[in-house]
Amino acid sequence: MITYEVSAIVETALTTQYEQYMISKHLADVLSSGCFVEAVLERAAPGKYRARYVAQNEEDLERYLRDHTAAKRADFAKHFPTGVQLSREVWTELA
Repeated sequence: MITYEVSAIVETALTTQYEQYMISKHLADVLSSGCFVEAVLERAAPGKYRARYVAQNEEDLERYLRDHTAAKRADFAKHFPTGVQLSREVWTELA
């Protein structure tokens, strides 16, 4: 399994809007790509989030990155042109 993790630092004034967008739209949109088997949004502290998307294999992740990220990132930027800092990591399950 491969986990694509997107961490977000969200300005306080945007946290409610961010949570609503992620839960009601973005997670479902990413899952509808067919590249992931699970999507989870987690909060560590106010304004600090991570979304985890689990793919069966590296090929599914690469397909997502190649075919779907541009549109998903554009939609996100339309909703949050400022106020959200993102970072991304890929994790490979070892055991």
